[in-house]
Amino acid sequence: MPSTYTHIVLRERPVADILPDTFETKRASKDDLVPGPKQVVVRVTYVSLDPAMRGWLKDARSYLPPVQIGEVMRAGGLGVVVQVGSGSQFKEGDLVSGTVGWTEYVVLDDKNLEKITIPPGCTSLDFLNTLGATGMTAYFGLHDVGKLKAGETLVVSGAAGSVGSLVCQLGKRTGARVIGIAGSPEKCSWVETELGADKALNYKSPTFKQDFRDAVGYLDVYFDNVGGEILDLALTRLNKRARIVLCGAISAYNSTTYGLRNYMTLIAQRAKIEGFLVFDYASEYPRAIKELAVGLADGSIKRKFHIVDGLENAPKSLPMLFSGANDGKLIVKVSDEVDSRFSKL
Repeated sequence: MPSTYTHIVLRERPVADILPDTFETKRASKDDLVPGPKQVVVRVTYVSLDPAMRGWLKDARSYLPPVQIGEVMRAGGLGVVVQVGSGSQFKEGDLVSGTVGWTEYVVLDDKNLEKITIPPGCTSLDFLNTLGATGMTAYFGLHDVGKLKAGETLVVSGAAGSVGSLVCQLGKRTGARVIGIAGSPEKCSWVETELGADKALNYKSPTFKQDFRDAVGYLDVYFDNVGGEILDLALTRLNKRARIVLCGAISAYNSTTYGLRNYMTLIAQRAKIEGFLVFDYASEYPRAIKELAVGLADGSIKRKFHIVDGLENAPKSLPMLFSGANDGKLIVKVSDEVDSRFSKL
């Protein structure tokens, strides 16, 4: 068994696109992995790749401090406890989730981890998607911020993505008319046939703007994952008292922010646009997880994963999120959940 482990750190801040030299791979001694009181050593099994990670690379004020130069890249993930410190609430072999980062091993405080109990019909990976931050974002963004009601028209950008795909399904379960926006004919077909959206529109089509107007008419809730020109277009199609759920702006993460022009319709239609952070709903996660787990178990909630093998491939896989190259929730496999070779340090 090797005496060192791999971790990936931020080498320099990207100005626009993430580049090959944005990150740097390093080795560290396993002798440094010593848990203190109420701490554990975790062997990381999977890490999630999410659009928000691009924002964490910017040296700017936000809801979390930026990742520092030389610091392990921040990432949510799953892992197995392999060593416990005194007074820890965990035991060796526990499957846990938390902000583990791009690393094979990590020492973490108990308070920064959650033990995972996998509901019937679900998998551990669901805690990086439907039953994790992704699912909670979709659930509370749609229901608490969007306040979607039966009979309303819901439009979802990034509809084939991990958050957007769940929003589409939750919209149909609420009884709304659902129109999704995606970036290829294949993704649009999946949104309609598998997710049940009433219509899916390809934003890369030369007739997209007219297609949008014809299909949508006027909308009651717009769940926005992309920002930019599509958000500006949605602003022209608001019903009275419409709600825009500002979840993300993936179109602008690698470039200068697009300036909105049609925001005056918010006044005319007495509408609102509201941002939110899923962490604010942490105390309510259990009820959402319970409901979503039932949907996963009975097959009424669909999900799709795009798994990349090997931590070393995380840096070149992250940009896939911004080109639409991923096909499903993007995850990097770091190690096997059950592997006797790594069960102990």
